Amino acid sequence: MNEAVIQKPENDSPKQSRTIKTYVSKFGPLIGLILLTTVLTFLSDKFMTLNNIMNIARQSSINAILAIGMLLPILTAGIDLSVGSILAVSIMIMGIVSVTMGFSPILGLLACLVVGAGFGLLNGLLLTKLRLPHPFISTLGTMNIARGIALIITAAAPIAGFPYLIQFLGREFVGPIPVSFLLVIIVYIIFHIFLTRTQTGRYIYAIGGNKEAARLSGINVDRVLIIVYTISGLMAGLAGLVMVGRVNSAFPLAGQSYELDAIAAVIIGGASFMGGVGTVWGTLIGAMIIAVLRNGLNLLNVPADFQMAVIGFVIIAAVFVDVLRQRKGKKR
Repeated sequence: MNEAVIQKPENDSPKQSRTIKTYVSKFGPLIGLILLTTVLTFLSDKFMTLNNIMNIARQSSINAILAIGMLLPILTAGIDLSVGSILAVSIMIMGIVSVTMGFSPILGLLACLVVGAGFGLLNGLLLTKLRLPHPFISTLGTMNIARGIALIITAAAPIAGFPYLIQFLGREFVGPIPVSFLLVIIVYIIFHIFLTRTQTGRYIYAIGGNKEAARLSGINVDRVLIIVYTISGLMAGLAGLVMVGRVNSAFPLAGQSYELDAIAAVIIGGASFMGGVGTVWGTLIGAMIIAVLRNGLNLLNVPADFQMAVIGFVIIAAVFVDVLRQRKGKKR
């Protein structure tokens, strides 16, 4: 009589391990934000208060808006080093139009956004029409041009006393929630729809994955890149509006090094310098991580120079994780 052979189920631990790794890779930035928030809650009794949470939301708004604009160039395996300087020249021209010349604040608002988009368009045209090898070069040049113009047109002097309409986005609250953070949520929803539901959004990812393959498949790569950098400049102008609303002043050195925080937010949020990888909500989480980290270090009375070092280590760690992810992807 033959005995029935009972087969043991195959060990599915490797499969479970892969699943865990997938979840960690997908939700890593969110997990990091939760852990950071938990640690700071234990270290400071002032951290998890409504006023401080709303303060973090307000502080993160400018970088979050710059970062969502920065996400697009990085998705195409590019970069935009000029956003901080574009912010500065946009708000200085807005100040000249609405304060110095006394025109309508609506005209000042439009001038700020148009100047931002115009410099972004210039970045795109320099990259595509001059066939420069990398946007690092074109945006580095534009960074200096925009900063120089901001200093020249105002003789390096600040402009203060903006109309209420211009201050609204950075100054007002809806209940305890800053209007600037509500603006961030609206902007991010629009960008999520743009990147996931439109043809141009899909083209952006395709170009970042393989520019030459995208070109051969019929995608107008130059046109998409011009759109990408124009939007990045537009977001710099919008971030400038929020900044002016917070301080009721525009100064030509505004936005210095802001491009570095924006790049950091995008990379910490899971995007890749290699292009083709990154999400809107990951970028928001990256911006929140930077804001939470800075806020927590301030509450713990950590000196500013040490804060810079800590942020630097976080950026290096995020890039290292991206490198490891790329290596594993190539092996697979």
